[in-house]
Amino acid sequence: MHVIRESEDTMIRRMIGRGAVFLVGLLTPGTVWGGQPLPWQMGFQPSASLVMDDIVALHDHLLIVITSITCLVLGLLGFVMWRFSARRNPTPETWSHNTTLEILWTVIPVLVLITIAVPSFRLLYLQDHIPPADLTLKVEGHQWYWSYSYPDLGITFDSTMVEEGQLTAGQPRLLSTDTTVVVPVERVVRVQLTADDVLHSWAVPALGVKTDTVPGRLNETWFQIKKPGLYHGYCAELCGVRHAYMPIVVHAVPQEQFDSWVKKHKLAQTTEKEIQMTEEGGALFASHPSPERK
Repeated sequence: MHVIRESEDTMIRRMIGRGAVFLVGLLTPGTVWGGQPLPWQMGFQPSASLVMDDIVALHDHLLIVITSITCLVLGLLGFVMWRFSARRNPTPETWSHNTTLEILWTVIPVLVLITIAVPSFRLLYLQDHIPPADLTLKVEGHQWYWSYSYPDLGITFDSTMVEEGQLTAGQPRLLSTDTTVVVPVERVVRVQLTADDVLHSWAVPALGVKTDTVPGRLNETWFQIKKPGLYHGYCAELCGVRHAYMPIVVHAVPQEQFDSWVKKHKLAQTTEKEIQMTEEGGALFASHPSPERK
């Protein structure tokens, strides 16, 4: 019995702890989290881009609207149940129409929809209209990894998930990659997306970005990150058995650090090509020996 009691106490403590974390997340949505999801998180990840700022603002606006409508409808229902109950009205009313009331319940919902439509269309235009870009990033989805290229800089690389047994300290499980997308802060990044096999979706919540990658089609989106940091994302379109293992990591850095990364990456890429060409030349020479060697 004593062992069973300890198990129950442990369960109670665990439930209390989880409840406390839940309440903290509920009371402080989107204020204590980094650019990645965390257990028991409530609300959005902190906004890191201009588009995400507007998404959060629209969300908060709609939350106020729907909460107000819900309270109003519940209040009206409660009033009608009380005012027109059988005890208070043993003789039912005989009227069934009220012109003023019918005009009001038509006009007011129209006005509510307008207050929703205006910021919604504004946000859609902001997402769809790409400003003059400082950098272009091309994304190609594969089963089950991402390929990235910077066409203006001549840089290309693939990005795959770091398996659980290879994670290092500080790397979140299922959200870490062997290579990261590096971009400068406060610069407009145009993202062009496609796929070579099935539908994928490139999504980074903190940046307010979620765009499908479609085989044979080129989609575009953009973002402008406000502050340095690591921003984690994932494939948001079911794409096969390893759909859950296609994370995205965007590393936003100052312009000077980005320029340094470009130089190092170009140097490493050039060295890799030279080694590959040397190996291919050696293999070709070995397979076609000269007459003197014969």
